[in-house]
Formats: sequence, structure tokens, C-alpha cells
Amino acid sequence: MISASNHNSMMSSSSTTGNNNAAGSGQQAPGLKTYFKTPEGRYKLKYEKSHPAGLLHYAHGKSVTQVTLAHLKDKPVHALSSSSSSIGISSGVKSAAAKFLGGGNGSRALSFVGGNGGSKSSSGTTKVGSLSSSYTNSYTPNSNFDGKGTYLIFNVGDAIFISDLNSQDKDPIKSINFSTSNPISHAFDPDAKDGHDLLIGLNSGDVYSVSLRQQLQDGGKKLVGAQHYNKDGCVNNTRCTSIAWVPNGDGTFIVAHADGNMYVYEKNKDGSGDPSFPVIKDQNQFSVSHARYSKNPIARWHICQGSINSIAFSSDGAYIAIVGRDGYLRVFDFKTEQLICGGKSYYGALLCCTWSMDGKYILTGGEDDLVQVWSMEERKIVAWGEGHSSWVSGVAFDSYWSAPNSDGTSENVVYRFGSVGQDTQVLLWDLEMEELVVPMRRAPGGSPTMSTGSQSAHWDHAWPPGTLRPAPSMRDVPKLSPLVVHRVHTDPLSGLIFTHESVLTVCREGHIKIWARPTSSTEPNSDSSLSATTLKEKPKLGYRQ
Repeated sequence: MISASNHNSMMSSSSTTGNNNAAGSGQQAPGLKTYFKTPEGRYKLKYEKSHPAGLLHYAHGKSVTQVTLAHLKDKPVHALSSSSSSIGISSGVKSAAAKFLGGGNGSRALSFVGGNGGSKSSSGTTKVGSLSSSYTNSYTPNSNFDGKGTYLIFNVGDAIFISDLNSQDKDPIKSINFSTSNPISHAFDPDAKDGHDLLIGLNSGDVYSVSLRQQLQDGGKKLVGAQHYNKDGCVNNTRCTSIAWVPNGDGTFIVAHADGNMYVYEKNKDGSGDPSFPVIKDQNQFSVSHARYSKNPIARWHICQGSINSIAFSSDGAYIAIVGRDGYLRVFDFKTEQLICGGKSYYGALLCCTWSMDGKYILTGGEDDLVQVWSMEERKIVAWGEGHSSWVSGVAFDSYWSAPNSDGTSENVVYRFGSVGQDTQVLLWDLEMEELVVPMRRAPGGSPTMSTGSQSAHWDHAWPPGTLRPAPSMRDVPKLSPLVVHRVHTDPLSGLIFTHESVLTVCREGHIKIWARPTSSTEPNSDSSLSATTLKEKPKLGYRQ
């Protein structure tokens, strides 16, 4: 194998565990380090977020924690109280998750339960679920609370927790319990116009939309002002594996299920009718059916046989990437409902996917322990990353990072992205497209060098649009090696989020760590040899013989 240059110097160095109290989280588990090194400096463990152990209920089994980051700006002047029927919100969001796998079938109708974004009293009929145990913290309900700030929304057991990201308090400021099923997935809309900006999908298939600001204003332990979709699984009774707002979609959202079906909803439409979608004749064939009436859900996409594990929209909302239990990535034009491209993992299911901010690349990860980089322009895998020792459960591009010594004028774009896995490790990678070397296929009996042979068929063969490709040979695709490998938790990881100030890692049990980015004031050339590292000294690309 032609491997990457030695990157051990980039791997984490040990730090004394006595510093962990400064992170606001108590004692660190033995062997875990409180910082990791990159060419730009140290990422330091700042603090942690978790959940009160006494609040956990597992009557419906365990589920994997997903984290959604939601930023609420100043409360609009027209929203003078919590009784306003319309609360405008300007915000931004990033999400990361690893979804549970599952199966099953379901096909019936949907209903609508009260709430239009307006607050109700604690005895309001639009509330759902209940908390059986008391929860005491420093949070004081305030009907005029404007909700300004950045919040972490995460699920553990049968509860949704909300934490203030900018507070070093470990415990959340809000908890919401669902008495009949576990919350599995959630999403926040940065462009919500009527106050309903948060979606919550349950293991039972039920979906709720609510106002995040309204939940923060309310002092109770239940959802308030909730709009209810797929009540009691009447449209689809399988697990809601992934949920997403359509960017620039004016209230349109997507719900993916464990039976391979995906539904399109519009939150401004009534949900009392029966869409009566036709029976799926071939579980292996992609199909789209539209509702006969102007009711929710407005469409059903049958993607594959087996669970859909993750969905992700390009930033402009034009394309949607879908990965599933069958090991395929599928990319669709959302407006035309046409398959654009896709392909197979090397082994097993794909668990996660994400887009670069410019929409040019897609990352996938799954049960083959690899990270794959797909090019939308070339519609194929252009690199694969090896470094995890178990399933890859979360991937994300770092849109806030810029290459060292870069003035922003270079035509050579370098992408920084991260991945987490069930091996409890976070890996950081740099993708520099000009350094991608197209391997040459060696002639029979020829030298293993790249001096002879013709280009790999994976690279020069033009596939028809809408074709799902088989997995290419590993020796035909450039290999990436990680820049950083760092063990961050004792439990398997389920996701990561990049923010302007930090990197967040989350384990499947609901513990979140916030790692502060290096800054010039905290990193005054403390590691001169590391700070002087150039892009050329980073791990190189190789390929398997």
C-alpha cells in the first residue's frame, strides 16, 4: 500500500485529567485527553453538556442521541408576549446525527391536532406527553422571555432536552417528555415564518412541529402549541429515522421512515384527509406518489427496501442525499423528483451523509468503517478515507475553517471535514482537490507503480444519468488519511457539529463535549514546530495496490 505520510505528530497528546474541572464537567474518564492538536493549534475541551440522570426513562427502549443546534436572534418587536399567534424567527442551524436502524411497514392517513404557534396555558389541550418526575433547575419561566441565544436540542430516552450552548452549566434548561414513544430525530428551520421552527420525529412515526421560542417561554414539562402529523402512525407506523426542513421551502419538510418510505409535508396544509397512496408493487424500485387531495402528506417517495438512515439537503434545497440500510447513496433533484446519481458502499449499510456548503461534495459514512467523498460534478466517488476502527456514525464539513496561510484568493480549495464513529474517536480530514491523484490501473503482470497501465474504468467511464454505481475498487480511488485522530468519549459517538467558536462531539448516550477552537491569544506559538506545519506537510493521498 502507498500510505499517507506519518501523521502521529498530529494525533492527540495526553493532558493531565486534573484539568477537567475547568471544563465544568467533573472528572474526565481515565485515558481521555482534554485537547487535540492540529496545524493551526490546540482544540481544548471547554465544557460539557448532559442530562440529569434521574429524568431518564427507557420504557420504550433506548435510542441514539441526535443533536440539533438552533440559534435564535432578538425577538421581533411585534411578538410582545407568549400569547402571540405568530412569532417570527431569524436563525441558523446545523445538525448531526446517527440514526437507529429498523424495519416494518405502514400505510394509512394523517390527522391534525390544534396549535398555530400560539402559547397555551399549562392545562392547554394541545400539549402532548407528560413528565412523571419533577425537574428542578435555575430556569425561571418568563412569558416575556425572548429566547435570544444558541441552544442545543438533544434526545435521550423518552425526553427532549434543551441546553444553552453559551452557558457552562452542564444540565439543560428545559426538558420535554413523550409518554408514548421515544423522540428519535429533530430539525430546526432557520427560515420559519410562523413560529413553528422545530420538528420532532418519534419512534412510533409521529411527528410534531412546534415553536422553540414558545417551548422556552413555557414553564411546563410538555410540548405546547404543537401541530401533530402522522398521529399514532396513521400514515406510516415505522420509526421516523430522519427529518429535515427543505431549505427555502417555505414550511415544507421531509420525514424518512424505517420502511424505506419518505414523505413530503407542508405545515400550512390541513392534515385531516386520507392521502390514500397506492400500494407499492416493487419494494426495490424507486417511485413517487402524490396525494389526490390538498392534504398532508402531499407526496410519498419510496426510496428502497429497508430503512432510510439519513437524509440531507444541499444548502440551496435543490438536491437531497439519502443513505440507507441497503448501502446506497442516492442523490435526487428534489423539484423534478429524479434520481441524479448514487452508488454503493464497500460493505454494509450507510449511516450518515452531509453536503459541503458549496454543494460540490457529499460525505457518507457507514458500516465499512470508511468515509467516502462524492463529487456532484463528476457524479462519483473521488476519495475515500480510512482511519476509523468501527462504524462511521457522523460526518460534517467545517464551513468555518480556512486553510493556514490562505488569503482566500487561491484557486485550490481545501475542505476540512470531520467524522465520528462507534470507536469513540473523532477524526479530522483535509481534502485538497489539486492533490487528488488519479490512480493508473496496472497492466497484467506489470509493475505496481503508476508508470504503466491505463486509467481506471471508474474514472474514465461515463455512466448514464440516474445510474446507481457499484462500489469501485479501492485501488482505483485516491485514499485520504486523517489529519487528527482523537478519542473523545468512552461511549460510541453519534454525531459532531462545527460552529464558529468550537467543535461539538456527542455520544449515543447523550453526553456532549464542546471543544474550543485555537485562537491567536491562547496559542502564541506554543508549539512552534506544529504551528509552522504547512499544507504540504499534511497527510498525503495514496491508493491501495
